[in-house]
Amino acid sequence: MPSTAVPISSPYLRDPDVQLMMRARDGDDDAFSELVSRFQDRLVALLTNMVGNAENAEDLAQDVFLRIYKARNGYEPNAKFSTWLFAIAHNVACNSKRSKVRRKEVQMQPADSGAAPTAMPEEAVPEKSALMPTRLIARKELQDRVQAAMANLNERQRMAVLLHKFEGMSYADIGAALEMTPQAVKSLLSRARDNLREQLEAFVR
Repeated sequence: MPSTAVPISSPYLRDPDVQLMMRARDGDDDAFSELVSRFQDRLVALLTNMVGNAENAEDLAQDVFLRIYKARNGYEPNAKFSTWLFAIAHNVACNSKRSKVRRKEVQMQPADSGAAPTAMPEEAVPEKSALMPTRLIARKELQDRVQAAMANLNERQRMAVLLHKFEGMSYADIGAALEMTPQAVKSLLSRARDNLREQLEAFVR
């Protein structure tokens, strides 16, 4: 985000996380460690939903914190700390997915054009499924359907849904993280909800 002068009365200065980051900017590594402790689990959960892999998400979360630490000396509180954090996380996740796509394209050879590995069919594991209570099976199936539906959203829609529903961020804060106007965020979330509803409608009936 652009660095601009921040009035002493800026509401962002009352954000406890901003105060910790300002202390980190001034050389307090304990303050930075506190920020990592506060946000690590939330960040990993969000990135897992973005990239679909928990192990990769943990690596990306470390990358996000490393970028923040490297940028600490030039930090200015022009937004809530969480808004800045999730803006960086969005860029890191998008870059990671684009890099993965490029690597797959490079690695793909004509000899690999045969049948791709398929998921294990349900009938292959009847004993395991039979041991699960019906409610747990239904809940797991719903979770899988929701995750699949979320994965089919584009990157901005998915991030907006995650920030709105799980982080409770306002349209304005999501807009600041995604470099969009609040009205554009509202439209983005509306399209995302329509997409999710369309994909989940048949299952919910």
